[in-house]
Amino acid sequence: MKMNKIKNPILPGFYPDPSICRVGEDYYMVCSSFELYPGIPVFHSKDLANWEQISYAMNKENGFHVNANVISGGVMAPTIRYHEGLFYIINANFGDKGNFIVTAEDPAGKWSDPCWIPEITDLDASLFFDDDGKVYIVSPGKANEDNGRGIFITGFDIRTMKPVGEKTHIWNSAMRNAASPESPHIYHIGEYYYLMIAEGGTEHYHAVTVARSRRLTDWYEGNPANPVLTHRHLGFSYPVDNIGHADFVDTPDGEWYAVMLGSRIIEGQHKNLGRETYICPVIWERDWPVFCPGTGKVEMEYPAVPGLQWTEFPKQPEKDDFEKAELGLCWSFWGTPYQEFWNIQDSKLRLKCLSRPITRQLDPIIVGKPDMKKDDCVSFIGRRQTAIDFEASCKMKFAPQEKETAGFVIMQASNHQYRLERKQEDGQQILQLVLVTTEMSSAPHIPGFKSMTRETVLASIQHEGEEIILGVKVKGQDYSFFYGSDEGELSSIFDHADGKLINPEIVGGMVGTMIGMFASGNGKESDNRAEFEWFRYVTEAL
Repeated sequence: MKMNKIKNPILPGFYPDPSICRVGEDYYMVCSSFELYPGIPVFHSKDLANWEQISYAMNKENGFHVNANVISGGVMAPTIRYHEGLFYIINANFGDKGNFIVTAEDPAGKWSDPCWIPEITDLDASLFFDDDGKVYIVSPGKANEDNGRGIFITGFDIRTMKPVGEKTHIWNSAMRNAASPESPHIYHIGEYYYLMIAEGGTEHYHAVTVARSRRLTDWYEGNPANPVLTHRHLGFSYPVDNIGHADFVDTPDGEWYAVMLGSRIIEGQHKNLGRETYICPVIWERDWPVFCPGTGKVEMEYPAVPGLQWTEFPKQPEKDDFEKAELGLCWSFWGTPYQEFWNIQDSKLRLKCLSRPITRQLDPIIVGKPDMKKDDCVSFIGRRQTAIDFEASCKMKFAPQEKETAGFVIMQASNHQYRLERKQEDGQQILQLVLVTTEMSSAPHIPGFKSMTRETVLASIQHEGEEIILGVKVKGQDYSFFYGSDEGELSSIFDHADGKLINPEIVGGMVGTMIGMFASGNGKESDNRAEFEWFRYVTEAL
């Protein structure tokens, strides 16, 4: 008899900063999407092991804006909660107006327009609904004049969407002057209010810490066992790093679990897939939570949750033939697609050669300052890398004119990419593999940010004919690019390219690797389009 297992990560690929809630026998989870559009993917599960994406909380219809020319901008660290028939998501949007709340009666349906909360200026805010009906926002903030950070709570009127009263400082962190105390969540369990936060930064030194208080707004006492969960002591030999940013959920039978972000390590210290979503069991001892009891680390497998009905959902097809008029939920744009640059016609995905290059210098991030570059879209559609080993390919029809390019791309934002593209040069059809890298002075939100992006042609050949198959076979950090006129006659254009050049440790951002298709006029306005007959992504039997 087959024994069902929870397999980590439960959301493979770039799905960081998970937040979860339960409504009856159903579980709902959201994650950060940063500069990807649509924003804030929403997932559903019956068993905490199998998850299905059901919607996005943010899109053009409810005023969602993200800039395609930043790195680690957009939306990050959402919190989802359910209260009296309504789902709430609180989140912040870099490059727009800051913190906001959206609501929905049905999380698979339409989400409301955002209610902006300019009074809450710090990121990673969370909603808490107390038993007496009062509502609060808990968020990080400046705790002292030495730029120390701490956690604050503020009353909130959920009807007017306005803060009520003054902020109350309730805790700092487990470690004195800890780096980045953030992503706070409050829970009322038994006799205590529990505060759970992340600290140490969202990379190798990431950790989960917990404090408690008998009164909601009193000072919280830290758990003597803090950090209650981290992988920083395991070194880089353990397959999962960056563990932190957790959220609790219980089952109808009183079992407890936590979801959190983590990153799979690929050869050394590299994490091309970005930060993914993991789960672990939690027990309670002496009124404190114990994560991963007996081992103290997030395992790659756990037994199925007792009492929950095992419910599998259809898997994402390996091949998309673009037979439907709309794209599936697995596809994303880079930035809000204000320009109409794509459509599906006669089972072909058609991308217009917009003037915007897919590669260009990065912009700095200014939090809370809207940056609506509606005529500066990127003609790109892609999906997340979800496995360490995979093969991806597409079939394209494209007759490039002067300056135009289109093709297949593996990218970490606009500053680190491998592009396998077709162009015209001296009247000839050229296929080339381009490596894009960037040097940055600092993180984009630091004042004085500067960057220098470079392109290097790794291979270039003449290839006539409008139709071509383009793709890559990836084994860890070994990338081998191929092309051909049909699937039975594929040839290598470049073997053993270095995948480490497009991982977050080098790129400097918080997103994971995206794989997809693009078209560009590279500074020239054009009505020419690249047509894609299919896109395939295979993660098994390589």
